[in-house]
Amino acid sequence: MHSTIQLIDLLGAGALLLWGLRLIKTGVMRAFGASLRLWIAKGTGNRLWAALSGFMATLALQSSTATAVITASFAANGAIRPRMAQAVMLGANVGTAVAAVILSLDVHWFASVLIFGGVTLFSLSKFARGKGLGRAILGLGLMLLALRLVGNVTGPLRESEVMIAILTGLGDAPVFALLLAAGLAFMASSSLAVVLFVAMLGQSGILSAPLAIVLVAGANLGGAVPPFLAVLREGYEARRLALSNLVVRAIGAVTLTILSGPIATLISGLLPEEQALAIAVHVGFNVLLLLVFLPLIGPIGRLAALAIPTPEQPEKGVRYLDETALDTPTIALAAAAREALRVSDIVLNMLRASLAALHRPAPAARSAIAGLDDDVDRLQQAIKLYLSKLDEAELEAEDAERSEEIMSYAINLEHVGDMIEGGLNEGIAKLTKRQVKFSSEGFAEIVALYEKTIANMQLSQTVFMTRDPVLARQLVAAKVDIRRLESGSAKAHLQRVRQRVPASVETSSLHLDMLRDLKRINAHLASVAYPILETKGELDESRLRDASLLSSRPAHE
Repeated sequence: MHSTIQLIDLLGAGALLLWGLRLIKTGVMRAFGASLRLWIAKGTGNRLWAALSGFMATLALQSSTATAVITASFAANGAIRPRMAQAVMLGANVGTAVAAVILSLDVHWFASVLIFGGVTLFSLSKFARGKGLGRAILGLGLMLLALRLVGNVTGPLRESEVMIAILTGLGDAPVFALLLAAGLAFMASSSLAVVLFVAMLGQSGILSAPLAIVLVAGANLGGAVPPFLAVLREGYEARRLALSNLVVRAIGAVTLTILSGPIATLISGLLPEEQALAIAVHVGFNVLLLLVFLPLIGPIGRLAALAIPTPEQPEKGVRYLDETALDTPTIALAAAAREALRVSDIVLNMLRASLAALHRPAPAARSAIAGLDDDVDRLQQAIKLYLSKLDEAELEAEDAERSEEIMSYAINLEHVGDMIEGGLNEGIAKLTKRQVKFSSEGFAEIVALYEKTIANMQLSQTVFMTRDPVLARQLVAAKVDIRRLESGSAKAHLQRVRQRVPASVETSSLHLDMLRDLKRINAHLASVAYPILETKGELDESRLRDASLLSSRPAHE
């Protein structure tokens, strides 16, 4: 029973350690996320500055995984050159090692002060930055408290025969020990937490020096797996970067495991206290990786390019939805807006392809438009899921409103894509199948409506990104123009039908259907302007005129 209670206490302390680490990361991202990201992106002029930026960012975030995912997203978007991104990763690894040194110092008494200060700052602050800073301070306090709890639990373990037997078995199976530590770091998404845990076991005297070194090697290997999995759906540059980081750490971990015996003998003779072995090995391991591989980031990048070649066709899937940005709502909303704008570009290409197919029908054009519509559906769903992950309870009113606008815009774009693919595209296919053509007048009217719709699509993109009320009014006015064009074309078409113009009679239903679809598309495009005009007080709740005004007018009006 006593052993079971010790195990529960150990698991609880480990969970508290991970939760404190998460609070630090989310707190720093919410307080300084925008500045931190900008600093990472700009601090990559050369490989030394890039490594320094990765080091400082990880020291603030207490997580090389978070820095890795941020850097990978920048590499995917082209904001950082691939070589410099790899240098950032090497610096980030050193940053997490130095963080381990700081947390391993005997300052556990400071935990209560940090917890009290963090809770107070979070409760009293009225701004996102203050709350984020309070969250980070609280997380650091919880980590120090967790380390003290781990120390209290592991102290009696040195007398446990079961624990001695388990660790003896691990010492005789270094490969299994390496994989075990890597698995723990992977599940925790943190090499830092596992290294600190190994250090605490070492302080208790229940780990041999070679086994401690192997476990540190495994923690560093496992810490490189979550970033790689996190960017599998990103661009090929992001995947190359994460793969390079994983391979570099794997090479170092395997080498460290093979040489664990001689290294243990060497370091044990140099360190004044044996309990500092795990931390010293962790720091030395990552510093050595930096010194060895920083000059080799060029060849590493070329090898990664061979492993993950550049695709011949542009990659599909999300491009800007960075999961790590969810801790900073302003950045997350900007990322979602960029992805929504990318969706609008695809829809714009669908419109242009549809107009080209109207001029020159071809079966390939129809399948191409259908493929683009599938892309729009997938991206729209991804944007909705991404925005749904934002904590609405912690969003400022303006951020919540922007989130709603982005989601509404993405949904409307998906509807527009469906109308192009299932309406306009289907109508053009029927023209080809029936071997009929619009009359010259009818064709000119539809083309004019297409061109006006394409212009309105481009205007809606500008309105969505700038939220300019002047442009929003222009977009609403353009919707009225479209309604007039559609009405005029319908009347002219019906007049041609009455005159028994053969081409108009044969294509009557198709002509009217395409007019209706283009009109509906413009209505969806104009909807992006309504929230902007509503906030400016320029939009009525109803378009109906006041009934009292109508009743007061003379009957002849």
